[in-house]
Amino acid sequence: MLDKMALGRGFIAALDQSGGSTPQALGQYGVPAEAYADDDERMFDLVHRMRSRIIISPAFAGDKILGAILFEDTMDRDIAGVPSADYLWKTKGVVPFVKVDKGLADEADGVQLMKPMPDLAALLDRAREGGVFGTKMRSVIRSADVSAIERVIAQQFEVGHKISDAGLVPILEPEVDIHSPVKQAAEELVRTSLLGHLDDLPDDSQVMLKLSIPSVDGFYTPLIEHPRVLRVVALSGGYSRDEANERLTRNPALIASFSRALIGDLSADQSDEEFDAALRTAVDTIHAASIT
Repeated sequence: MLDKMALGRGFIAALDQSGGSTPQALGQYGVPAEAYADDDERMFDLVHRMRSRIIISPAFAGDKILGAILFEDTMDRDIAGVPSADYLWKTKGVVPFVKVDKGLADEADGVQLMKPMPDLAALLDRAREGGVFGTKMRSVIRSADVSAIERVIAQQFEVGHKISDAGLVPILEPEVDIHSPVKQAAEELVRTSLLGHLDDLPDDSQVMLKLSIPSVDGFYTPLIEHPRVLRVVALSGGYSRDEANERLTRNPALIASFSRALIGDLSADQSDEEFDAALRTAVDTIHAASIT
């Protein structure tokens, strides 16, 4: 798994929509809220059915998809009768990750830190025992406030240390909102802070980074080339797939970790042939942008 993530040519599929974003994902997929009303278990059953259909599809394979980020509920379920992480790696050749954050705290000074994670240690134990390679956790930045951004990055690394100590590889995701009027200035502060924290990591430690596609082409090259960074991946952040792919091609060695841009054309009403064709188009175009 480490070799594939370090050397593979492809991208990471983000299939980690959680409780807050699940209704939006299901709505985009053509499943109305009336299908599950106030029944959270039914909601998660439906989104697991959607994710299973994506993963089982012949268009979803390890030749172009290096890894997949799962929601905790997905990790704890089976796909085609096989534990999800095992199915990804042993059947598809796709490296499994799991989202570990519990959502975002209220905004302060233009940033949203992560909520507390009181059950993190137990989740990491389950993930490691279940064959998961790494984790992902997200914060959001909308301002260019130096101290606020430093709080975001410091929290990401603080939790990242715990994840590394548990034997997993953390994906740190300090997302800069693509709609922020100070996006480029915020990215400059993020890069500076990340480089400082990376320099402080032990020699044998590595992390991954998930960042918004930068306003300046090639801006994250120093992060990509840092010896403590296994891989830098990009979120689509609300860009259309075409725009996200086009921006990605202008950033060598930055690879995709898309969610909406990957599954946006999929629908519960599609036949298997239509579904597989739509997914294959998405996979092929995102893969091409990631290896340019």
